[in-house]
Amino acid sequence: MFCSGKSEIKETATGETNFPEVKLPKGFSISLYATVDDARSLAISPSGTVFVGNKSGDAVYAVKDQDGDGKAEQKYTIAKGLNMPNGVAFRNGDLYVAEVSRILKFPSIEKQLTSPGKPVIVYDKFPTDGWHGWKYIAFGPDGKLYVPVGAPCNVCDKGDAVYASLTRMNPDGSGLEVFAKGIRNTVGFTWQPDNGSLWFTDNGRDMLGDDVPPCELNMASGPGQHFGFPFCHAGEISDPEFGDKRNCKEFTAPAKKLGAHVAPLGLKFYTGSMFPSAYRNKLFIAEHGSWNRSKKSGYKIGMATVENGKVIAYETFASGWLNEESQKVSGRPVDILIMADGSMLVSDDKRGVVYRITYKA
Repeated sequence: MFCSGKSEIKETATGETNFPEVKLPKGFSISLYATVDDARSLAISPSGTVFVGNKSGDAVYAVKDQDGDGKAEQKYTIAKGLNMPNGVAFRNGDLYVAEVSRILKFPSIEKQLTSPGKPVIVYDKFPTDGWHGWKYIAFGPDGKLYVPVGAPCNVCDKGDAVYASLTRMNPDGSGLEVFAKGIRNTVGFTWQPDNGSLWFTDNGRDMLGDDVPPCELNMASGPGQHFGFPFCHAGEISDPEFGDKRNCKEFTAPAKKLGAHVAPLGLKFYTGSMFPSAYRNKLFIAEHGSWNRSKKSGYKIGMATVENGKVIAYETFASGWLNEESQKVSGRPVDILIMADGSMLVSDDKRGVVYRITYKA
């Protein structure tokens, strides 16, 4: 079994690892699924192998719950020496990994977890900028691989259409196109199960104060939409430097304005059957938390109720990683994954763990 060696993780008498500071609705519990340094983006194979990306390090990992006890006993290092390999995606037996400027593929990965070999380079022409260069990737319902390219700055207009965008390509790296524009830095997106619309988070710009602008939850109904950056923030706030060049009315407004600086990252619609029926099709969002706000914000998992393409409610599902009184931070949620049994995995790059959230009446 994994052992993190971190003082805030405590073993209970039953052997389950609990996190008593994390607050959840009645009936829910949280435990340790795996220990992975700088655990970031998550992807899963049909057989249940979970792949974990890494931003501040250089490695990609795989973890497996071999005996079905809700904890991963096995951990594999898939690759090391990569450049911010934050993004991972799985398709037809192959693992795709996103570095800053290129996409790699590890063919038939589950047949060779102990010795993956040299990856195939799928695409290597993305910008090399480190600022907002780490990537979240996922395959859409159309079979294409979606890859964001963040703005290489706090706020700027580089004049190159690939910056501040969400691109997509064929699985072999051909046919690259810009799917959506005006996105400062999305590090999480997902598709609504019933209609295939794409929902994504976007991190708002810094240095306009503690409460401006809000971070965003956006919905793209199809290709070609522009979401405002760098000209307009949160659908209505003109940028001090670039706002006079375009009007906010020209752009697609957010589906939901989230808190300023909360840094929303990974998100998933709940499609499992373990949680009560009231949670089905809710959109769960990992708020990574602020880094430069005088009073910290975020550090939680939010839950959005979506109806007819609109967010009609947003509430807190899990909190406690931020102690509001002392402002001490014990963890930072990054990505969310819904397992076949209906449980939820949540990565945490501060603690270096992957949590498992379950429900029992």
